[in-house]
Amino acid sequence: MVSHHRLPTFSDLPSPAPTAPPGVPRAASVTSGRSHTRRHRHARTHHGGSSSTYTPQNEFPVFSHTGDIEIIITSANGRAENRYLLHRLILSQCSGFFDAGTRAEWSGQPCQSLARINENESVTVGGSSRASSQERRPVQDLQPKQRWRYMLDWQHAGEDGPPMLVRKEDPTSLFGGGRAPPNRTSPPLSNETFFQSMTNFSALNLNGRPQVSVPAKPGDEVLKDYDNLFRTMYQYPPILDSINIATAYTECKALLHLADMYDALEIVGSRVDHHLLRFGARLFKQIAKYPPSYLKLGYLARSRTIFIEALIHVVGQWPLAAPQLKGQMDAPVMDLIEDKVDELQEQQENVEFKLWRLALTTSRGERVTPANDYLAWLGISLFRQWLAENTTPAPAPALNESARPAPGTTAPPGRVASRSNSSNHIASQRTQPPPPQPAPAPPAQGKVYRLLGSSPTTPSAYLTHDELKRFLKLQPELYTRDNLRRFERRIDDIKSLAREAVKPLMRNYLELDLSTFGTAGLGYLTCVRLEEEELPWED
Repeated sequence: MVSHHRLPTFSDLPSPAPTAPPGVPRAASVTSGRSHTRRHRHARTHHGGSSSTYTPQNEFPVFSHTGDIEIIITSANGRAENRYLLHRLILSQCSGFFDAGTRAEWSGQPCQSLARINENESVTVGGSSRASSQERRPVQDLQPKQRWRYMLDWQHAGEDGPPMLVRKEDPTSLFGGGRAPPNRTSPPLSNETFFQSMTNFSALNLNGRPQVSVPAKPGDEVLKDYDNLFRTMYQYPPILDSINIATAYTECKALLHLADMYDALEIVGSRVDHHLLRFGARLFKQIAKYPPSYLKLGYLARSRTIFIEALIHVVGQWPLAAPQLKGQMDAPVMDLIEDKVDELQEQQENVEFKLWRLALTTSRGERVTPANDYLAWLGISLFRQWLAENTTPAPAPALNESARPAPGTTAPPGRVASRSNSSNHIASQRTQPPPPQPAPAPPAQGKVYRLLGSSPTTPSAYLTHDELKRFLKLQPELYTRDNLRRFERRIDDIKSLAREAVKPLMRNYLELDLSTFGTAGLGYLTCVRLEEEELPWED
């Protein structure tokens, strides 16, 4: 019987698999490792199905695998709630509150520490190596670790500050009780897994795009403040307003007060400082409007730039900000303010002493007197009169004498009759003294000194041409065009001497650009300088 099927040729046969040379034996471990890997390779899917299982997240704000502190933040009405599952290691390093509250003497239970990594133990790969490492695992790792649970205490919350966290024991927590039962179906997590989870947020996330701040609903501000606090502890940027500086100030202030309650200012302050400084010139203008408020904020945040900027404004306007600071700031800050106020007053006294001793000289080097240069002597007298009017308080107004009749005159008949009819009533009443006159406002000496120190190229800010002209017209025999020009030149000489005398007070140590405020500036001096070693906090 003849077959009609074509016989396979050599090219149709499958090529044999490459084999090792017959003379070289293969290691059994290598062969078994390869075959073991090929037999256990399966396709993976993350989109559901019978083979997919739910994997709890292990990232902020819920570290399901490695977290050991559960924190529940609820609003006052209980409608909103935020849950956190964080690490005692991180919270205790950032907050003195959690460091003390999770210690063994406070918690009442011994704290299980992480197993130490044996440096002499080699890292191997493969099923047999992993099994051997599980056999060498310390016994304490196989025991359940201690857990903590905190909740907001709204019952004992004060009216001024947010509520504090208190420790609770509730079986409905994420742990199922005070201690989590060990998982018998899977081996416990190793130290390598824990530190890998720490690496996810240890990169500071500084290059990531900041999240947009959404205004909190009325009554939910506490939730946002606590969320920013925990985000900062995990090196995430807090979600703060980056458009409206007034809203940003309110949020930063609330965050700093919350960090102060939990002894976490060291880590929160730098974040607040970085966020506010991003406003640039807008921040410095806002500090000029509300220096006492930003002085408090800068002190809490340990912000050198904000604190010094606000301090210069406070000292320049002192004692205007005294009611807002006394009793609310620490003693070192108040002592620093008083010292800088004394230094500023001493500088003003030295400059004022020089201004009153200004004098002109003749072409022969003699001091100007009415005998050798009467017109120049008039210029010095006019300058000193202007200086006295602008640097000393105005005299108190005299009593009003217009209601009294002049001597030799009589009062109208109607008034005399009314006086006689009501004489008994007036005699029975007690004579009331006139109300005290309000004290005259002190002159803005900062504005005066800035006028004296104004540039000669700018238009004359004081003792202008018209003022000099009216002054000379008081004596008609002196008013001529030549005398007016000569008188203006001598006044310019006095202004030049005064400009040199007030130079120490013209220094500006603010970050704020004063050119936008005109020649007079802010109306007070900003020449206060604060050195690094004078800051009222310890680095």
